[in-house]
Amino acid sequence: MAESKALIDHFAIYIKDIKKAREFYEPLLTLLGAEVKHDFEEQGYVGYERPGYANQFGFAYDPSKPVGMSHIAFKADNRELVQEFYELAVKNGGQDNGKPGIREQYAPDYYAAFIFDPDGNNVEIATRSQV
Repeated sequence: MAESKALIDHFAIYIKDIKKAREFYEPLLTLLGAEVKHDFEEQGYVGYERPGYANQFGFAYDPSKPVGMSHIAFKADNRELVQEFYELAVKNGGQDNGKPGIREQYAPDYYAAFIFDPDGNNVEIATRSQV
């Protein structure tokens, strides 16, 4: 099987509490079709992958690293998924950083929402779908 091309193989953010991060992110990533690929919670890392996609996302606990300084944008297939993701993120302890809507400053069809996760990381969900 040929390896798919991607600029990034995996990306991880640092968090303060791995259990709390898992409670926040796991339902959101499940909504996007991702599943746990690397479950090393005891060692301070949990990684997720969406089958058929080249990239992985994870979070890591390391008390020597700063937290809350990252921005990650997840891709949604449609605007309804942006709305669902946003609502679930806020319900799970995220803080509003920009309700779902068009962001013309990025592109005329760029529909996104922004949430601060429990550690202050800026989490975005975006699509260019018209529906």
